[in-house]
Amino acid sequence: MSKSRILPAGAAAPVFYEVEEHHPESSTLLGFWLYLMSDCLIFAVLFACYGVLGRNYAAGPSGADLFNLPIVAVNTTMLLLSSITYGFAMLEMEQDRIGRTQFWLAVTGLFGAAFVGIELYEFAHMIHEGATPQRSAFLSSFYTLVGTHGTHVTFGIIWLVTLMVQVGQRGLIAANKRRLMCLSMFWHFLDVVWIGVFTFVYLMGVLR
Repeated sequence: MSKSRILPAGAAAPVFYEVEEHHPESSTLLGFWLYLMSDCLIFAVLFACYGVLGRNYAAGPSGADLFNLPIVAVNTTMLLLSSITYGFAMLEMEQDRIGRTQFWLAVTGLFGAAFVGIELYEFAHMIHEGATPQRSAFLSSFYTLVGTHGTHVTFGIIWLVTLMVQVGQRGLIAANKRRLMCLSMFWHFLDVVWIGVFTFVYLMGVLR
């Protein structure tokens, strides 16, 4: 016959599980760095493909015929400004100012949306002029490289809106700060890639 153990008066019952979330920040950041490195490989391959195919016009239009540098410069400004405003959001996050953090995140999202909108306008204009992806190897590699970057920015905006909702619901808890830090690395990474696109694709394309 088993005997039950009686706890002394005032003693707390033992706890056999953790109530709080156990998620080391270092492992999350390391995993995200690994993801960014894999993304670097993807863009490196796309840049290499464009470098090989970028002059194969198939008697069609070249970059000098199609690219509108003033519009691309405005688009570049939108993305660079979004990187600055995200930096402001991170500074406010460190001070645990939820309202100001949300404000700068919203401004960042608007700049990102403007970037995607201008890029879609550019694509629509080029396709209207007959410069479709199947027209030449140059255009195929151009749409693939620039479109892949634009898709990343679009998903970054979706991620940004999701985090704004989470911050609004739960505040600047440790998990949300960790997620905002990961998105910060992703957003700045896209800025660096776009500087490469602007220089290698647009500027060199107009100078050819």
